[in-house]
Amino acid sequence: MPTNSQLFERAKQVIPGGVNSPVRAFKAVGGEPIFIERAKGAYIFDTAGKRYVDYVLSWGPMILGHADEDVINTVKSRIEDGLSFGAPTQIETELAEKVCEIFPSIDKIRFVSSGTEATMSAIRLARGFTGRDKIVKFEGCYHGHSDSLLIKAGSGALTLGVPSSPGVPACLAAHTITLSYNEPEQVIEAFKAMGDQIAAIIVEPVAGNMNCIPPIPGFLETLRQCCDQHGSLLIFDEVMTGFRLGLTSAQGRFNIRPDITTLGKVIGGGMPVGAFGGRSEVMDSIAPLGPVYQAGTLSGNPVAMAAGLCTLNKLANEPDIYTKLFSQTEKLCKGLQAAADAQGIPMTTNHVGSMWGVFFTEDKHITNFKQVMCGNTERFNQFFHGMLDAGVYLAPACFEAGFMSHAHSDEDIAFTIEAAKQVFSQLK
Repeated sequence: MPTNSQLFERAKQVIPGGVNSPVRAFKAVGGEPIFIERAKGAYIFDTAGKRYVDYVLSWGPMILGHADEDVINTVKSRIEDGLSFGAPTQIETELAEKVCEIFPSIDKIRFVSSGTEATMSAIRLARGFTGRDKIVKFEGCYHGHSDSLLIKAGSGALTLGVPSSPGVPACLAAHTITLSYNEPEQVIEAFKAMGDQIAAIIVEPVAGNMNCIPPIPGFLETLRQCCDQHGSLLIFDEVMTGFRLGLTSAQGRFNIRPDITTLGKVIGGGMPVGAFGGRSEVMDSIAPLGPVYQAGTLSGNPVAMAAGLCTLNKLANEPDIYTKLFSQTEKLCKGLQAAADAQGIPMTTNHVGSMWGVFFTEDKHITNFKQVMCGNTERFNQFFHGMLDAGVYLAPACFEAGFMSHAHSDEDIAFTIEAAKQVFSQLK
């Protein structure tokens, strides 16, 4: 059996960097990625057969755990009738009805094949519906790799952004205003200056791409108020938070109704799926009803729709799932915090619903991107590799949130905390 190093070298010959998504390459933490052979429940297994307690969970989708029996059986049954048709299917409507039933903010929904496609389409829809070009986003929030969203902040709150990747035209950056997450006064200032030009605000209601950062009280409310006052649309990017903070997701948890919601990850049950939806008035601007064009050859793939519908039905019909998810997440974070404190390691944890994260910093209240960037990256990298060696798989970057699944047992939590104790004792 080839080693991870051999597999990585082979992959690098034919895949840029040896990976199909950059964070998988372990560049942020050093070393080489592990290659996964299979997964079940709370565990993944590499090609050498080593088992890891998994808190990445395919970057969030596996809320029921890997290879959930009901989801797998649903997919097996579905694929016998064909993989894709490029034509309407009943299962698309059934999943759409389920999502609209769950979210009061969504009257109609359009399925796509990824979260990036969902957010890109939501931005286009907002611009087309309002007739405006500018959008507001927040530093540290990631909304996929479409050109309009790969923009970093300028030197001041009202300085227009600049491209954060080669290949993104500067003219697109001129239409993107990048502000600081959890600083509502910046949002108010921006809308006072150019509110009549802003098509939409797009935000992760709980940031999950600068680790796990919940909104401070009043932040999301300010976004809603500014949009209402200036005729702009509020887009909640719930690709990550969708169904992770409860069945009605972040918008239900914080009681804020967005104009457009983007979804992904959990909504596909582990298959590649994205979606964007909102009230009928807005969604009817999408082709073929309206002039805003959006299309996708494999959108609404029946196998993916079936996996997603099975997952959502289980989440909706088994309320104890969320009780356990939230309890286990809190138990893990408390245990990790206690283990760090016992060794005098400066660290704090954040958690919301079934999302969580650790920050190696003296600061005990992490609310923004600037604080995250001041964390001890080297210490996180040591922690990551120590945990990996012990059989615990965390996201290979200090800027990524962790996730809990329904399959994680008390024993898995205890194992993880014990591993952390051993690692922390070596970090002193």
